[in-house]
Amino acid sequence: MAQTGSQKSTSPSQLIDARIKELGDWRGDTLSRLRALVKQVDPEVVEEWKWRGVPVWEHDGMICTGETYKSIIKMTFAKGAALSDPSGLFNSSLEGNTRRAIDFHEGEKINEKAFKALVRAAIALNESKAKARTKR
Repeated sequence: MAQTGSQKSTSPSQLIDARIKELGDWRGDTLSRLRALVKQVDPEVVEEWKWRGVPVWEHDGMICTGETYKSIIKMTFAKGAALSDPSGLFNSSLEGNTRRAIDFHEGEKINEKAFKALVRAAIALNESKAKARTKR
């Protein structure tokens, strides 16, 4: 979904709503559920719409993105390599030094407790880095 002139006045949250509706299948349901889990962890999370149509969740920096593809929903954690993942949710983008991602496929059950723990850890890392910046 490219952002047109009329969409410039549309909020990122509304654009994410539209993307979920536009998908109209398991991907929309999965993205909607993952979004709800992020918001349960942080009701004040900031939603953004970047890179020509990628939902982004931020709190003192980027937490994660929600990319949609034909066969997967990819939740990429911006600083995932620095996060503890005791449940082993990260299953993609494992080779990098910074990001880590979780690919969700049709019919897979979301480990909600583990996912929310990763979101909490990402927020805590962002907050600690933000505090360090303000002390300088």
